[in-house]
Amino acid sequence: MISNLPVFVSIIFIVTTILTVFLFYKASGKSKTGLVIVFIWLLVQAVFGLAGFYRVTDTFPPRFILLALPAVLLIIILFLSAKGRSFISKLDTKTLTLLHIVRVPVELTLYWLFINKAVPQVMTFEGRNFDIFAGITAPVVYYFGYIKNSLNRLFLITWNLVSLGLLFNIVTIAILSLPTPFQQFGFGQPNMAVFHFPFVWLPACVVPLVLFAHLATLRKLISGK
Repeated sequence: MISNLPVFVSIIFIVTTILTVFLFYKASGKSKTGLVIVFIWLLVQAVFGLAGFYRVTDTFPPRFILLALPAVLLIIILFLSAKGRSFISKLDTKTLTLLHIVRVPVELTLYWLFINKAVPQVMTFEGRNFDIFAGITAPVVYYFGYIKNSLNRLFLITWNLVSLGLLFNIVTIAILSLPTPFQQFGFGQPNMAVFHFPFVWLPACVVPLVLFAHLATLRKLISGK
């Protein structure tokens, strides 16, 4: 665990992760297979995080790639396979849009982690991370785009693309803030939080689900479905 970190920070992030999984579960039509896969993955990463597996940073290849790479590969497989595309086509775009509200508590968590010297300032909304705007606007887009149906398809595509860009921005900053040979940010206060439980779930689960929600939504919007 991160020393001197207030307990409420970990609790809020655990609840945020559960909310992310729940919204994805709802968007998938309550797919039990998907839910089981996600929970097994969360359990595996929790064990690794509690055991200190990722805190060893001098290995090659670096251990941190196991945090996100398997989930990214699964997303690629889903888009390339017939069964995967069938699964994507059945997802509820409305709920996938609402899922992005979790980015607000994620950004608050990052700020609290910065205050407690677990991530650099550049990873927060006081630095170069503007991802919170996607989370703040998500319920607005959800309401006017899918409840009131007053936003056109071009607007929804644009919002998803801009929000996806914000996601890529913070992911890039987070990677370049890790204590590695290619570190570019946070030399005095590197990104160490993601090596600890429960924050291993951020790159392992929350970010991949947010990414997948954008990609799946864009696929459906662009195809006109």
